[in-house]
Amino acid sequence: MRAFVADGNGSVRLEEVDERDPDPWEIVVAVAAFSINRGETFQLEDPRPEWRPGKDIAGYVAVAATDGSGPSAGTPVVAHVPSSGWAQRVVVPRTAAIVELPARVDVTTSAALPLAGLTALRLLRSVGPLPGISILLTGASGGVGHYLTELAVAGGAEVTAVSASHERGRRLAGLGADVVADVEQTPGRFDVVLDSVGGPGFTAARRKARPAGRVIWFGQASRQPVTLDFFDWVDGTTGAPIEQFHYAGTPDEDAADLRTLVRLVQRGQLHPEIGLVESWSRTASVIEDLRARRIRGNAILTVT
Repeated sequence: MRAFVADGNGSVRLEEVDERDPDPWEIVVAVAAFSINRGETFQLEDPRPEWRPGKDIAGYVAVAATDGSGPSAGTPVVAHVPSSGWAQRVVVPRTAAIVELPARVDVTTSAALPLAGLTALRLLRSVGPLPGISILLTGASGGVGHYLTELAVAGGAEVTAVSASHERGRRLAGLGADVVADVEQTPGRFDVVLDSVGGPGFTAARRKARPAGRVIWFGQASRQPVTLDFFDWVDGTTGAPIEQFHYAGTPDEDAADLRTLVRLVQRGQLHPEIGLVESWSRTASVIEDLRARRIRGNAILTVT
């Protein structure tokens, strides 16, 4: 079959690769579409031996599990796999989440759900009860930011989203967020600061937390590490703890939360922000567009 492999230069090339036979409890999915996450583009710069990219896929069951578990052949599904999803077919291991798609949820659109959706859903769970709290979200124009904004506003939170430009922030405003271009010019203090940028911007975002608030770091889109100077705490935010967040869960948790995301989409309560849908032949150029932050929301590649 054909699949993308790391080319050794920070990008990918399409090659013929061997397919492994599935175990009795495993499912083979014919991939219709996959989503590219920025973290995967970073992994391509220093790939592990034998690793192939691809965590978020959607398609149709080509081979059902022979032990009788899981969906039957032909069923539309979305899955969050450890790797190797940018391919014509994927063997979904026991450690991965795979969820059937109802008729009203588009297969291509659903490919944008897993990593970004799970991250947003679990971030908000870590925040706690949402009604009435104020949230500052940096790096808000990506897939996680759109999901988080829509879910948080629906839950009763007041969201201020930091977006580099009016164009990139327009959709966030439409979801109910106050959109600002600069953290330092954001008025007031916040109950929760969610930072996905890192670097020097982290300190500016941290200073926007109330003394009794929280700062949750969940990414480093700037590619620059966070640095802390404890003398900064004389600015009045003493007491706001800094927490690190990672989205990963168990296979059962991933499947349950992915079903929740699919259900919200089916009910019209969650709307994936698709910045681009292209043929997978353009994967390498889309990777460069994502790195340069030229795509708002999720990038979807359709497999032919």
